[in-house]
Amino acid sequence: MKKYLIVKRFPWPWLKGKTEQGETSPLLPKVGRCFTFDEELEHVTAGLQPETNDEENLRTTQLFYRYSLMDHFLKYLFIICNLVFTVMGLVVLGLGMWGLISKESFAQEKISSIGTDPMLIVMSLGFVLTMLCLSGCVGALRENCFLLKLFSFAVLTLIAVQVLLGILAYSMQGQIGGYLRSGMLAAMVRYQDDLDLRFITDEIQTNLQCCGADNYRDWEVNIYYNCSAPGVLACGVPATCCVDPLENGTVWNSQCGVGALMLDEFSAQSVIFLGGCLGGISRWIELHQTQIGIVSIVVVGVQILTLVFLFAMLGYACPYCAMRRHPTHTPPSA
Repeated sequence: MKKYLIVKRFPWPWLKGKTEQGETSPLLPKVGRCFTFDEELEHVTAGLQPETNDEENLRTTQLFYRYSLMDHFLKYLFIICNLVFTVMGLVVLGLGMWGLISKESFAQEKISSIGTDPMLIVMSLGFVLTMLCLSGCVGALRENCFLLKLFSFAVLTLIAVQVLLGILAYSMQGQIGGYLRSGMLAAMVRYQDDLDLRFITDEIQTNLQCCGADNYRDWEVNIYYNCSAPGVLACGVPATCCVDPLENGTVWNSQCGVGALMLDEFSAQSVIFLGGCLGGISRWIELHQTQIGIVSIVVVGVQILTLVFLFAMLGYACPYCAMRRHPTHTPPSA
């Protein structure tokens, strides 16, 4: 039984095609009878017919493919990168699940507010990242054109969404500050009730050395730190607002901000940070705008490069797609 060998290579410009006798250019074959696709297919299937006319042997005929070095490099680089991102997605998914379980968010009394839980967003992002990268990895490994096309559509959609968000953020620069202020005040209101919001707020105040949204008196919006509250936290601020929350440099003093709201600014500045975090965020963005721009360009560039490699794989490294698009069998002689 005849076996056909189909060689798949990248059409680099410097690789010239083979010329036959009577041809003046490898791109212009000599004039002859043109064959339709059905006639060519009939010729190939006729050549595959065994002498015994056994149709079962015809169905089990295998096509062998030989790839160039660039084909192998492209394929396995794509597989390894997607495998790495799949593992990262699984880690993010696990962190989200761990956060929800540790906070008992699935309990009957908390299940109604799980939709606003930040850990649910983390878990959803991990799940989407895992499924997306896994489809690309399996699609490249199994040379499945459907999975590769699905992955390319998802990456193209992601690039479009990021570009639209960038344009939207640039056109709404004046309103972003108001949204940040509203979000931070909402986090301060739920500071004692939501562990995730408490962690985020503490990290912002510690790293930016700030207190509150506009100033330290914004903490009066919290029912526990308001001066009318009956508890020991009344007229106080969190310990992350303190200039030196460590006593003797070793022990964390969680009560260092108690009574800070009753002090005037001159007395309070030696105990807590007076400036709000919105100003700190603005200053941080101004100082790191070059790095932010470089990272944004690199991220989008990597996604575009991935898309280019993916289109190349669909055209060259996927033999089944390429075979349907470019049949390489030899037509019968005239």
